[in-house]
Amino acid sequence: MILTSLILVAEVIGGLWSGSLALLSDAAHVFSDIFALGLSYFALRLAARPPDDRHSYGWHRVEVIAALVNGASLLVIAVGIWVEAVKRWQSPLEIKSMEMMVIAIIGLIVNIIVAVILGRHDHPHNHGNVSEPQEKRNINVHSAYLHVLGDLISSIGVIAAALLIRFTGARWIDPLISILIGAVILVSAYRLLRQSLHILIEGVPEGLSVRKLHQSIASINEVETVHDLHVWNLGSNQVALSAHVVLSQENFQQQPQVLEKIRHLLAADYNIHHTTLQFEQTHCGEGHGGCN
Repeated sequence: MILTSLILVAEVIGGLWSGSLALLSDAAHVFSDIFALGLSYFALRLAARPPDDRHSYGWHRVEVIAALVNGASLLVIAVGIWVEAVKRWQSPLEIKSMEMMVIAIIGLIVNIIVAVILGRHDHPHNHGNVSEPQEKRNINVHSAYLHVLGDLISSIGVIAAALLIRFTGARWIDPLISILIGAVILVSAYRLLRQSLHILIEGVPEGLSVRKLHQSIASINEVETVHDLHVWNLGSNQVALSAHVVLSQENFQQQPQVLEKIRHLLAADYNIHHTTLQFEQTHCGEGHGGCN
């Protein structure tokens, strides 16, 4: 946050000094980076709290809400940049390309440092153990990483604009690059909003299939069928599953053994560790809470 704040000050001063809208657009994106980093940090602190009497699942959804807010802020910034770019296109201003390029290069260097720091936490790994399940990406940290990555790309765009203006004198390049920066930001906003909304409406987690989960559980010898199977995200990387499992009469007394088999299968094949399973002797139909 400190490094990004330094970029913001430099780019605001540089943008006003050089008259570059592209540099000021990048500064607006940098401001959103500071907001995103602060919000993500606050969400991580809340998500680390243990469950309590009022929040039985804990605070994991706070990270998803933070990602949603970050995505919405990116959307607003992209639209604002486009509006200013259209105005600048209609009334071009004199631009000091050399000053613009120097500030953009400084911003690029700092953005690379911040992106590397965040990238270590954003890209999950399994510490070289092939048998260990792949850890899922944290959407909250990923939202902050996308902010910084978008700003890094924006800095490259500003440098390219400065070089083109320097050698061609074409002022329209500045608002054009601003529009392209807005497009990059918009793509990031769309991805964040789609992912976070999917989690908030309890959609099936990415990479999982209800049909495949159903087939896997039903493939266990003691299981006759499975119904009321639901799988959703508690947070960005915490998956929960509930299901009603029908056992035959001769296998109904083996519930502890079957439960252990299902839990092991879900953990080993799907990295699902939070499960709620109800055993039945008759099929109650989808949507029913139990049998009388």
